[in-house]
Amino acid sequence: MAPMLSSTLAMNPAVSTLRAIFSPRSVAVYGASADPAKFGGRVMQFLLKHGYAGRIVPVHPTAAEVLGIPALPRLNGSGIVVDACLLALPSAHLTTALEDAGRAGVRGAVVITADFAETGAEGAARQNELVTIARRHGLRLIGPNCLGYINPPLNLALTSSVALAAGPMPRGTIGLACQSGSLMASLISHAQDCGAGFSVAATVGNQADIELCDLIEYFIDDETTRAICLYVEGLKDGRRFLELARRAHAAGKPILAVKAGRSEAGQQLTQSHTASLAGSHAVWEAACRDHAVILLDDPEALIYCADFLIRSGVPQSSTIAVISPSGGTVAVTGDRVAAAGLALASPGAATEAVLRPLLPPGRMINPLDVGGLPRASGLDSALAAYRAFAADPAIGAILIAVATTPQLEDKVRQWGQAALEAGKPTAILLTPGTLVDGARQALRDIGSPFTNRLDDALRVLRAAVDYGEALRNPPPSAPASTISEIALKHASTLPAGRLNEPDTKKLLRSCGIATTEDMLAPTVDKALAQARQIGWPVVLKGVSRALVHKSEAGAVQLNLQDEAALRAAWQAIAAGLSTHQAGAVLDGCVVQPMLKGGHELIVGCRWDAQFGPVVIVGSGGVLVEILDDVQMAVAPVSADHAKRLISQLRIAPVLNGARGRKPADIDALADTVARLSTIATALGPRLTELDINPLLVLEAGRGAIALDGRATLTA
Repeated sequence: MAPMLSSTLAMNPAVSTLRAIFSPRSVAVYGASADPAKFGGRVMQFLLKHGYAGRIVPVHPTAAEVLGIPALPRLNGSGIVVDACLLALPSAHLTTALEDAGRAGVRGAVVITADFAETGAEGAARQNELVTIARRHGLRLIGPNCLGYINPPLNLALTSSVALAAGPMPRGTIGLACQSGSLMASLISHAQDCGAGFSVAATVGNQADIELCDLIEYFIDDETTRAICLYVEGLKDGRRFLELARRAHAAGKPILAVKAGRSEAGQQLTQSHTASLAGSHAVWEAACRDHAVILLDDPEALIYCADFLIRSGVPQSSTIAVISPSGGTVAVTGDRVAAAGLALASPGAATEAVLRPLLPPGRMINPLDVGGLPRASGLDSALAAYRAFAADPAIGAILIAVATTPQLEDKVRQWGQAALEAGKPTAILLTPGTLVDGARQALRDIGSPFTNRLDDALRVLRAAVDYGEALRNPPPSAPASTISEIALKHASTLPAGRLNEPDTKKLLRSCGIATTEDMLAPTVDKALAQARQIGWPVVLKGVSRALVHKSEAGAVQLNLQDEAALRAAWQAIAAGLSTHQAGAVLDGCVVQPMLKGGHELIVGCRWDAQFGPVVIVGSGGVLVEILDDVQMAVAPVSADHAKRLISQLRIAPVLNGARGRKPADIDALADTVARLSTIATALGPRLTELDINPLLVLEAGRGAIALDGRATLTA
């Protein structure tokens, strides 16, 4: 493996510093004020309001005290030891304040001031100056352009967020790392509403020094944290993120993430099929899937899902039972469960025996409507129905969709308590509005999670099922390979830029990937001679560095049966190239045998800016981007991992022999994917992209052959 992809997780100095920053015995506030309209004023108020028990040191150039606490003009020379400080100052005063903190021995500083790298080159230069000062004094920075953090177990709010004006701070075991200060504040408020809480919730701002992965590593090592939530706009080190995800998986701490930038508009893609199929968010999805990171599409769902996993655990299967006191709610919820990719369970005979006497004749068991039962027995029947589902090993999780119903609050309280006692993952959905505020409070009081929207309830169950699967299937390990040196050696002989088909196939063959034995003909007469040697029918393909997609330029002529057809095809290729690309030069044509049968797939790789080499496999041919049937993974992958990717393709049933077809050679296809992933890993960023399209996968035992290929190498 190339050295650039190696990463060690030896003790990170930033993690020990974060312990001092997040759990300080004393804090200093530069820019402290009594005015709540100022950042420094709100920070001081929140430190006092929430009852931080450590020492508070206001730093102010002239004030003798701030909110009754003695103030200092500077820390250096005062003899006071401070673990962490917050800087709420205009940018012009930051360097002086940071110098003072560094000389005074402060270990960590939180800089909430903005107007740095996010504003352009001048701001980036000022930001680098802050980092230089911090490095000189052995001090670590969070920010700038951040909103600070909270540590509820310590009653510590080192932030200026107005969310802390309402209290108390939500105390719990969720670790939140956020690249948006305002979003962190919103999630704090949301946690207060739903009864969840944090071990630490922190923003990282511009990540000038301390970055998102440092916080993830801190949360993995932190005994209080049981789940890790992330709002991510970009990573500094994608490979480190994946290694930390492995560590979190081993520690049994779920990572849940919302990633901004899902749309194609923000993605810079190169010109290959692989690049257009493996956009940046698609790579994120693949990386998270393979490393037990639950990727969500809604920030509030981070809190719901993490809280549910902490309190309820994971189901042992993806089968769901639904209970509601409303027939309409049951019908809608049952449909939505299926749409979310969750299966409705088939309750066992023992469950049927319990439920049938409680219900009117003919009523469906799952989803189950417990509405319309006699009032005298309705409460007991609703509880008995839940307990029957909870005891059924065929049911992985339960969704209780609460609608307006007699004895509503009593039913909700009993269901919540029974769920805690049973230990079966149970999502309680409270669909009415303020009518059920009493029920919400009842669930908060007993420590039972709940949601207010069906979308969130389904996200919770989907996340729990996915994480349960991830726990039962450890992240794939990197395969051992002997072809890396071969790939590096052969690539060193190739020119930089867009490789033509013959050069690409030589690289593939050197690493054990089967290709057609092509012959490059500089003239039509040479092509005729080669066709006679190969035997009719043949394929003729144009070769030019200007060609990206041959078929679009008419540069692929198939099933040529004789000399006249080949001459006409040569002329068509030359004419099509000049029309398609002005000034393009035809270097010649490749002649290859016309192979029939099998399945056309694409196997490709590209270099991703965040995660490095990525490999894809999917339905191939000229409609590859239209079909959009691909799976991908961060390279390298083993053949077994490749088989799992192949099994998730829409074309997989056809490859496995559906409708009486003979099964395709899945082993050869998986081996090709694994070998190409190793080539991509070995060459690193030099291999910008490589397509094998189509890869002809023959019947089982007959192999797979690259019919076409193109690549781009950087110098």
